[in-house]
Amino acid sequence: MITRRDLAVATVSILLTVAGLALAQSGGKPLMHSSVFNWTDLQVKPTKVGEGRAVFDAPTPALAELECHITTLNPGESPHPPHRHPAEEMMILREGTVASWQEGVTNIVTAGGIIFEASNELHGLRNIGTNRATYFVIKFAPHDLPH
Repeated sequence: MITRRDLAVATVSILLTVAGLALAQSGGKPLMHSSVFNWTDLQVKPTKVGEGRAVFDAPTPALAELECHITTLNPGESPHPPHRHPAEEMMILREGTVASWQEGVTNIVTAGGIIFEASNELHGLRNIGTNRATYFVIKFAPHDLPH
C-alpha cells in the first residue's frame, strides 16, 4: 500500500530531478529573470583596444544563452578578427562610427544604429571614427541550438 509519506518522497524526488535537469541544461548557471542593470554599476575593464563592461551572461526561461556586454573601441581598433558562431547577436551603437563587415559587405553605422548578426554568418567590426565607439552587444541562443 502506498502511503502519504511515499507520495511526498516521490513528489520531492521528481521535483529535485526536474530542477537538476534544468540546471544541467543551463550549464550550471541559474536562470535570469527580470532584472535592471544601471550603467554606473557596471565595472569597467581596460582592454588592448579600449574597454569593456560585462552586463550579464545567463540562461533565461526562453533561451539557453542570453549574454550582454558593452565594448568601447579606440579609434582604428577592432575587438577581434572576423568570426562566426551559432548564437545570434545584436549590437546597438551608443556613440561613434563603425564599419560593420558582414559576409563580404561593409556598412557604415553611426550612433543609434543597430547591427544584427545571424547565426553562423561571418562578421566583423572596426571603429573608423576619430573618437571612441561604444556599443552594446546582446547575444542570444535558443535551447535547441547546437553549439
